[in-house]
Amino acid sequence: MIEQRRESPPRFRGVSIYQDPLGRFAFRYPSTWNTFELPDGQEGALFSPEASAPQTYLAAWANRLPESVVAEDLDLLSSGMAEGLARLNSCEVLESHDDAVGNLVRLERLYTFSDDDVVRQRRVWVVYVDTWQIVLVYQGESRQEYEYWSPMGNYSFATFNLAQDLWFATERACS
Repeated sequence: MIEQRRESPPRFRGVSIYQDPLGRFAFRYPSTWNTFELPDGQEGALFSPEASAPQTYLAAWANRLPESVVAEDLDLLSSGMAEGLARLNSCEVLESHDDAVGNLVRLERLYTFSDDDVVRQRRVWVVYVDTWQIVLVYQGESRQEYEYWSPMGNYSFATFNLAQDLWFATERACS
């Protein structure tokens, strides 16, 4: 891959809102980015500045879980994420944050990994709320592309919102 040199940072030409079809979450993304369906009928979408090779992208999806997640599951979920990341080629975790608010659990990882002899950089939020796992991913085709497009990725993460009904599902039972 030839490293691209750009003279100016990316610019927003417009902003669109992705609203999950079942109303579980929403976030904003650059309206000029191309939209792709996720593989295997996954519930969500992928957005990329590249139409032909979307290796730099923002994606989000939701999975139904067989049972509710509670704050006490945080260590187990974090351990499972570490096991999954260890399967990636040359994975290096740059940042790791785990949070529980009520029964909402959020795992955040920033990491690099090797894919087809290219080092990619990725930021991931995995949010567990009641019986849902919601994943938000921003990936750069390379570390340079990650940095170049990071204003867009960071904006999308900052505008991520869960549905109000899901927030109510995270309240802890009073004893």
